[in-house]
Amino acid sequence: MTRRLFWQIIEKSSHQLPLFYGKILLLLAEFPIDYRAKGVMKKYEEITLKPLSSAIGAEIGNVDISEELPEKVVGEIRQALLEYLVVFFRDQDLSDPKRHRRFTKYFGDLFIHPNFNLGQSNPEMVYLTRKPGDTAAAGERWHADTTMMKNPPMGAILYALEVPDWGGDTLFANQYMAFENLSKGMKKFLMKLKAVHNDSRVAGPGAGLNSRRATKVREDENWTLTENAHPVVRTHPETKKRSLFVNCIYVHHFEGMSVEESQDLLQFLYTESTRPEYSCRFRWKNNSVAFWDNRCVQHLAIHDNHFSTRRMQRTQIIGDTVI
Repeated sequence: MTRRLFWQIIEKSSHQLPLFYGKILLLLAEFPIDYRAKGVMKKYEEITLKPLSSAIGAEIGNVDISEELPEKVVGEIRQALLEYLVVFFRDQDLSDPKRHRRFTKYFGDLFIHPNFNLGQSNPEMVYLTRKPGDTAAAGERWHADTTMMKNPPMGAILYALEVPDWGGDTLFANQYMAFENLSKGMKKFLMKLKAVHNDSRVAGPGAGLNSRRATKVREDENWTLTENAHPVVRTHPETKKRSLFVNCIYVHHFEGMSVEESQDLLQFLYTESTRPEYSCRFRWKNNSVAFWDNRCVQHLAIHDNHFSTRRMQRTQIIGDTVI
């Protein structure tokens, strides 16, 4: 509601209101009404925020996340994450993995990805690299991260070590909106379903990804499948809002249904959950950071520059049970 419209309503109805209530309405009209921030902190004192779209995403300023942070700053960053679902930082230096890990630990314990754990000394750090000639790229289809786990990661923090002058952007999509805009009948139906998630498309001897890209995963014979079923509609443990929780990389079928029986509805949900109006697009520069809430966001790394190197480093944060 705009201030002008507020005044028009008062003008038309004020003769019908007691003087006391009229004065209250006039007083309220002096202040902006912020519906978007309902249920979250409405004022940020330590950081600045610049939204990227009306659906999702904001760029945070006035903070150096490579340094130790006061509790109030950490609290505002976390609140911004809950409000905007993905937050971005520019001109940061997390090239030292110790700094990257320290920032991550403000928000939870570090997650070790089973498929990127190739015996390196710091398995909690994942390096995502594209090189000229790669015919595949990590994350080039819409997904939430690592959802085959019993407790999928709460979030991820991705840092740009080296990015090309053009291409390689990342898209993010709001899964609250994907659920909220479904019909009542579809919502009711989906609330009863669970989907089976596994990692057979992204790792293991049958995946065939290591021969096509610079980013390597486990494809050895000792690799074992990880599979778990999660509700199709999950409730966020902090905001208590509901969102869709299916993605085309990890979901194979609905629990109690065959792959063939599940296919049409899953395809519908994949399309609905990644509509352009639910998304934002982030243009990477060296030393940029993206921090997204994996519980209510899908993302896609666009593979549109086949001539340049792109090097990223990522941490993930241990999550909780999907309910």
